[in-house]
Amino acid sequence: QVQLVESGGGLVQPGGSLGLSCAASGRIFSTYTMAWFRQAAGKEREFVSAITWGDSMTNSADSVKGRFTISRDNAKNTVYLQMNSLKPEDTAVYFCALKKTYGLLRSASLYPYWGQGTQVTVSS
Repeated sequence: QVQLVESGGGLVQPGGSLGLSCAASGRIFSTYTMAWFRQAAGKEREFVSAITWGDSMTNSADSVKGRFTISRDNAKNTVYLQMNSLKPEDTAVYFCALKKTYGLLRSASLYPYWGQGTQVTVSS
């Protein structure tokens, strides 16, 4: 059973940076894919970025391209999301997710494993 624990959320001013981490318990195989999603108040959960565990292929939503970077550390079983040039519209609860198949898919329903979420608030 895979468990995911996010950390690193908080309050940041517009234009600032914040880094999120997601630590996965258990063995992570090269065929797995991990992703970040976010959900703003009153809105549906939306895809942010994904990374394949074996070859580090990545895919990101257009809204965060050039500002957010997803990466992973095999030794630590951890995936990261570095967020730069943050905007108020980036305010949301950010969730880490995992699926045991290869593929940078963007549908939340395809990811069976989820973390508890961490709040990111961008405000002056």
